[in-house]
Amino acid sequence: MSVESLVPYEDAIASYDPVMGLEVHVELGTKTKMFCGCSTELGAEPNTQTCPTCLGLPGSLPVVNATGVESAIKIGLALNCEIAEWCRFARKNYFYPDMPKNFQTSQYDEPIAFNGYLDVQLEDGEVFRVEIERAHMEEDTGKSSHIGGATGRIHGAEYSLLDYNRAGIPLIEIVTKPITGAGSRAPEVAKAYVTELRELIRALGVSEARMDKGQMRCDVNLSLRPYGTEKFGTRSETKNVNSLRSVERAVRFEIQRHAGVLDEGGKIVQETRHFHEENGSTTSGRIKEEAEDYRYFPEPDLVPIAPSREWVEELRATLPELPRVRRARLQAEWGLSDKDMQAVLNAGAVEPIQETIAAGAPADQARKWWMGELARRANETGTELAEQPITPVQVARVCALVAEGKLNDKLARQVIEAVLAGEGEPDEVVEKRGLAVVSDDSALGAAVDAAIADNEAIAAKIRDGKVAAVGALVGAVMKATRGQADAARVKDLILERLGVQA
Repeated sequence: MSVESLVPYEDAIASYDPVMGLEVHVELGTKTKMFCGCSTELGAEPNTQTCPTCLGLPGSLPVVNATGVESAIKIGLALNCEIAEWCRFARKNYFYPDMPKNFQTSQYDEPIAFNGYLDVQLEDGEVFRVEIERAHMEEDTGKSSHIGGATGRIHGAEYSLLDYNRAGIPLIEIVTKPITGAGSRAPEVAKAYVTELRELIRALGVSEARMDKGQMRCDVNLSLRPYGTEKFGTRSETKNVNSLRSVERAVRFEIQRHAGVLDEGGKIVQETRHFHEENGSTTSGRIKEEAEDYRYFPEPDLVPIAPSREWVEELRATLPELPRVRRARLQAEWGLSDKDMQAVLNAGAVEPIQETIAAGAPADQARKWWMGELARRANETGTELAEQPITPVQVARVCALVAEGKLNDKLARQVIEAVLAGEGEPDEVVEKRGLAVVSDDSALGAAVDAAIADNEAIAAKIRDGKVAAVGALVGAVMKATRGQADAARVKDLILERLGVQA
């Protein structure tokens, strides 16, 4: 289906009711893999973090990572799931080079957590409940690199390279129940859900959940049905969507694409699809297998997992303050209205602001810079606010320089721009660019005298008691000093020169 054949979004939503299913894979932050002792550290040379077990060599036997099981239970509890009293692993059989065993050790009909929910807040403050079908443990696959083609995919490539360092890294797959009732807000609901889930995972400390590093990936299942019907339509599955914005775009595109096919009397093919970041489109991957195609059967080399109720309750007691509760607390601490807090949430600024405050900045100043200059840049570049190349510690240092009188707001903006451009730490930028505020009387005196001499009429008004007119002379001095003068000291000097009391 070409992009030109897409149905306008409003028309698609007017005719069809979207039904979504979101499958999110989260790499756990364990030190070793799920079933062996190999390191999970990122950045190692290809195929140096492997062993007979994760390579599936004959005679090797797996052992379950206890921390992985603990993390899975914590995630299940935070998602309001029931925790299984007894569950086991299964073999998911398929033949593809990134899985050296020719099967993936996963969970099928007996997940460790099931029947939960996650409440998510939309941009206008509405709360939408997403029901969770299951959260189960499995292992990640290796990484394939397709060389020589134009797209980086296997089709058209000259050859492929395989790195098995990632094979066997612990994963939790979180699967929603069919999400209905979202209507035109389906793309927004999808983004809000993955955003909230990412915050929850990070709060638990079980993963950094960096989507840009593949630590969290979302498969978007979507189907359409005519309004007034109960039966779900045929679904497509867009694989490995790796940013919040892309999740939203993938849902929107697939709604438009499905509607185009259905309007023309065609049938949706159940298939996996690839998402393209450059234009927000999807293209066909392969016909989707059904569960029976994987020939699941219980893993004979692993004993069942039977977490005691005492252990589960001990883990429940260790859960941290969850994101929605934390946001309510922060709103009260920061003194924000519901509208202002919603703006902070919509901008993805909660974490950056909180970390900037933790680094020593006042709450109002931290919010000012993240919601102002940095949010503007994020919008211009189409990137997430937290992905800007500046840290909360650096923003806090800019706030400190302003508080110390070494920078004014105009100079602070220049410092932030330079830090974003990779010119160094805030103090280095101030020194290299010579951006410090000038407050020394001798340095300012000549500029003040020149401003008075060049604006005699305004000076006369000030002498006659119209003190408000001093702003024009302050502006002239600021212009002459390229914004580096201490405006308050300039005002005092002007009034002193003119013999007027403030």
